[in-house]
Amino acid sequence: MNRIILIGNGFDLAHGLPTRYEDFINWYWEKRVNSFTGNLTPISEDCLCSIRMTSNNPNRCWNVFAFTLPRYINKPSGKEVIDSIASDSESFEFSLSPFFKNICTSIETKGWVDIEKEYYDLLRNAIINPDNCNYTILEINEQLHYIQELLAQYLSSITIDDITNNEKMQHHIYGEIRKDDISISKLKVYYDYIDYLIQQDDVYQQLLYRYGYEDHHRYFMTEDIKQLRKRFSNSSEIEEIYLKDLIFPENIMLLNFNYTEVADKYGELKVASINHIHGDLNNPDSIIFGYGDELDEDYKDFLKQSNNECLRNIKSIKYLESGKYRNLLQFIESAPYQVYIMGHSCGNSDRTLLNTLFEHKNCVSIKPYYYQKDDGSDNYLEIAQNICRNFTDMKLMRDRVVNKMFCEPLPQYIK
Repeated sequence: MNRIILIGNGFDLAHGLPTRYEDFINWYWEKRVNSFTGNLTPISEDCLCSIRMTSNNPNRCWNVFAFTLPRYINKPSGKEVIDSIASDSESFEFSLSPFFKNICTSIETKGWVDIEKEYYDLLRNAIINPDNCNYTILEINEQLHYIQELLAQYLSSITIDDITNNEKMQHHIYGEIRKDDISISKLKVYYDYIDYLIQQDDVYQQLLYRYGYEDHHRYFMTEDIKQLRKRFSNSSEIEEIYLKDLIFPENIMLLNFNYTEVADKYGELKVASINHIHGDLNNPDSIIFGYGDELDEDYKDFLKQSNNECLRNIKSIKYLESGKYRNLLQFIESAPYQVYIMGHSCGNSDRTLLNTLFEHKNCVSIKPYYYQKDDGSDNYLEIAQNICRNFTDMKLMRDRVVNKMFCEPLPQYIK
């Protein structure tokens, strides 16, 4: 039996990194304000945001404006400067692209944003209601690509050298398989795995060794296993009395949806492998940033379009550019597996891949590690709701998702 760890942005946040999209957008505004220095024109623009000085503006160009800003005492943030500009319609013409406007509005109203979902909503609208669009598919594709490049720059500026392994996180990733985590319909698979370990005692000894039990012989000797087979008629009795804390997955895949390498710090044991399913910062061309929801009712309309721009940023197609998705398929086909969710929201932007994992015949359980807030509340129910949207079979969902009473909060970084 194996284990897949779904690693999302919450995993990086749990290690104290500023990797929210809001952090990224604030960095973008800082970058824009810094670009005013040296700009000898009254125009500052890119494909996301255009800012022009009006004839009423006392500054001749952006370079002059930059030198009017406080530099040391009470220095404003880039966001504060931009807010001030946006509110001064007499001195500035300020405009955002529809895509970027939706991103900024979501942050202001909800405190968070799913950039990939905002992109998909605009793309779907452009295909279904093209006459009511004030943008083209080519424009939002170019803007998404530009945001992707900026995001890679921002994440590359965040140092992770000082990040150390969280011991509790390490324990959860490499922890034992718990019977209470296994779905009712897959309990036989669990006990078959125990039988396999007992019957192949040399394999079991080697497995314990791979987990760092160098003195594993004191835990379980070949002679001990033979005696247990004689004393007990079935594996459930042996598991309950002797093996409850010593049943481990044979292989663990850390399926990293992030672009950073924080998850790599947990891949040192021989049982683990890292799959950067969406690419990584060391190879920016490998980054996959778009949308993946083939279960959406409107997706068929995408396929009917002769314009390939409609499919340029669909994840399931982008997966074909590398062997990472194929490696994942080989892993889930090889043996039964648990799914642990660590910091992944399980939103619709990865729905195609998650549906493949969650409804696969070899999936024995899905265990979300939730975020616990300071007031004691948590987001377990929200994660469960999102997981639900990745299923087409609700009966299967109710059986496979681990009950909250057996789940735990995701360990958080403590300064």
